[in-house]
This record gives sequence, C-alpha cells and structure tokens, in this order.
Amino acid sequence: MPTVAEQLRAGREAQNLTVHQVAEITKIRRDHLRALEEGNFDVFTAPVYIRGFTRSCATILKLDVPQIMAQLDAELAATEKFSEPPNLAPHPRTPLDSLTLQLSRIDWRKGAIVLGVLAALGLVIGIYGAWRYSRTADPLKGLPRGVYQPPANASGESLPLNPPPKR
Repeated sequence: MPTVAEQLRAGREAQNLTVHQVAEITKIRRDHLRALEEGNFDVFTAPVYIRGFTRSCATILKLDVPQIMAQLDAELAATEKFSEPPNLAPHPRTPLDSLTLQLSRIDWRKGAIVLGVLAALGLVIGIYGAWRYSRTADPLKGLPRGVYQPPANASGESLPLNPPPKR
C-alpha cells in the first residue's frame, strides 16, 4: 500500500495541480506541502500540523480522508519524534502564571482608555500640587540674611546713591 506522501503526490498529479496551486488553495506553505509529499515529518514541530495539513490536502484532492488519516496515524506512530503524544500533565502554577492569566482576561481596548484617564488625572493632580507648593513656598527661604553696612563716612540720614554717570 502506498504511503500517505505518495498518495498526496499522486492525487495532486491526477488533478494536474502544481505544489504552488495547492498552496494557494489551502494556504499552506509550499515547503510544508513538499515535506508532506516527501514524507519528511521532521520539518513540523507538532503532529497536529501534520494531521491538519494532510486533512486539508486530502480534502482538496478528493481523496479518502478517513483512510488517509488512519494511515497517517500509523506512520506517525512509527516515527521517533511523534511516536508518543506530548506530555500534557499540568505543571504547578506559579504567581507568574496567575498574573498572565489575569492579564489575558483584560479587554485592552477598554483598559487603554482607563489607563489614559488615570494618567491624565495623575498629571492634573501633579500640576495642581506643584502650583500649590509654588504659591505657599517662601521665596526667600534659602537666602542668607542680608544686613546693610553703611560706609564709614556716611551720616546715616539717607541712603547713598550711585554717582551720576559721566558724560
């Protein structure tokens, strides 16, 4: 009995389709289609991709989908990479898992609006606080004490004036 790869290639050639045409119809990358037709399953990261792509191709090529899928499962069980199903046992949850779960539940369109309003409110409160502080702060607080020292020959009855500019 021919392999799944041989059946897919024969079905495509019987329909007079190129790999490019099948890729356009199924929206599957050409290198993945070539890997399926060559039986090179190591290109794929998970068997779910192989099964889905094979099902799509078999449907488009009008092949016997249940028979091909059963044969594909047998072929995948014979490979080293996909012989056992992946370990789906739950792992212990960490605080990071809980945080990402909560963040995934947020509707970010509404969240962005709320964050924008909060940022604007914080900015207004900050500007108001700075304005209030500047009004109540003593402008002479950091200056040293200034004392007028009259010249020794002054009588003290009037403040000395600068001499008039010379012309």
